[in-house]
Amino acid sequence: MTVEAPQRRGTTVVADRAVQRIAEQVITGLDGVGGAARRVLGVAVGSGDPEQPANVTARVRDGRVSLAVELSVGYPAPVAHTTRAARERLAREVGELTGLVVERVDITVTALHSDRSRERSLA
Repeated sequence: MTVEAPQRRGTTVVADRAVQRIAEQVITGLDGVGGAARRVLGVAVGSGDPEQPANVTARVRDGRVSLAVELSVGYPAPVAHTTRAARERLAREVGELTGLVVERVDITVTALHSDRSRERSLA
C-alpha cells in the first residue's frame, strides 16, 4: 500500500460564505459591538442595534482572506480601541478556524449605540 504525498491528495477550498459565517460568529462574541445601522438609499438611518449581528462580507482568493465589516460601537467606548480589538480578533480567530491567512479587515462604523437607548425601548 502506497500513500501519496500530502500535496497530491487533493485540495481544500473554503468558500467565501463559510468564512463570512465564521467571521459573523467571531464578531458576535465581542463586547461593545453591535449590528450596523439600517440603510435607506445608502444613507444610515437610526443607530445600530447591539442585539443584531454585524454585517460581514468575506472574499477568499489564493488562500488569503479579505473581510469587510459594518458594525455599531457602544457609546461611550473609544471607537479606535474597539475597532482595533475587533480587527485583531477577527484576523486571529478566522485564521485559526479556517487555516487561511487573513490579510485585510476593513471596518466601517455605521453608528454608535448605547445601553440607555436599549433600556428606553424596553420600558
